[in-house]
Amino acid sequence: MNQFASVYAIIHSTMTRRFLYTIAICTLLHCPTMLCAQVSDADLDRAVSRGLEWLANNQSRRGYWTTEGRYPAAMTGMAGIALLAEGSTTTQGKYAPNIRAAADFLISRSRRNGLIGEENDDKYTYGHGFGLLFLSQVLGEEEDLERREELIDVISRAILFCGYAQTSAGGWGYVSARDGNDFDEGSTTITQVQALRAARNAGIPVPREIIDRAIEYIRKCAIQEGRGGIQYSLKSGGGGRPAISAAAITGLFNAGEYDDPLIPNLLVFVDRHLGDINNTSQGFWHYAHYYYAQVKYRQGGREWENYRNRLFARLIREQSGDGSWSGSYGRVYVTSGNLTILQLENANLPIYMR
Repeated sequence: MNQFASVYAIIHSTMTRRFLYTIAICTLLHCPTMLCAQVSDADLDRAVSRGLEWLANNQSRRGYWTTEGRYPAAMTGMAGIALLAEGSTTTQGKYAPNIRAAADFLISRSRRNGLIGEENDDKYTYGHGFGLLFLSQVLGEEEDLERREELIDVISRAILFCGYAQTSAGGWGYVSARDGNDFDEGSTTITQVQALRAARNAGIPVPREIIDRAIEYIRKCAIQEGRGGIQYSLKSGGGGRPAISAAAITGLFNAGEYDDPLIPNLLVFVDRHLGDINNTSQGFWHYAHYYYAQVKYRQGGREWENYRNRLFARLIREQSGDGSWSGSYGRVYVTSGNLTILQLENANLPIYMR
């Protein structure tokens, strides 16, 4: 009898372990947020260092970056932001020469009407927005008085151009309202809002009416009070876009609208569509997670930690041997965006701080 009991105990113990193991696997499969193995600091530092080196080595002698020879203002702004996130400034740090050269290039591309970039660029508001964002971050750490005055002049005129380029609906299109027949769309709108907030953080006055109209535009683009996300354009409509919805949340945060009633509904919408980082069916994966990462980082706590570990592991796994990343819109774009995500916790840039 005792021998039988002993055999039964062994079998029961084995079955119990298998049962618990099966339950654990099923739980993980149905709850991907639990798959969050910690990325080591060494692996993260190595990935960031290799990516930054690739950016620095691929900067042109004139200080700019492009994607396939296009969009120099936008790519220079994005790459410059990634370098600033490391902690370097125009005067200090490993990438000071690269940052200074990027700032010089964008300053040289400041037009009389305030536009940062090229008027023959078919998406010049992106360049204007990212250029303004970068220069505003540079201003906060600039020590040279003469250069500060130059930056203040460029940024002040860029703000005025934002107001000039804004559409009648309160958003922005790929070009100014006049050049684009008053066309608006969500992604360029968020770029302008974030840049304007960065300028205000740097101490440059931003007309409140520009921000108010942009906030109202975002609200008008919301479907079912945000439960259906944010549509691509107020004029052309379309269903809710997860990527633009994530960007819209950052836009509302940047505008100081932390308690906007849209935000809870939008968070549910973007979490449903972007919470699984392996879901690429939505399109514009890197763009979506560039903004979604900012949203989750601001949330902090478990929300950020679970997402961070899964996202960082994927980004590190997908990094090329030369330190860059590939994807839509080219290596400079994707590498700059991924490096910004991977360095959010450095908290070196006011625009991304909690």
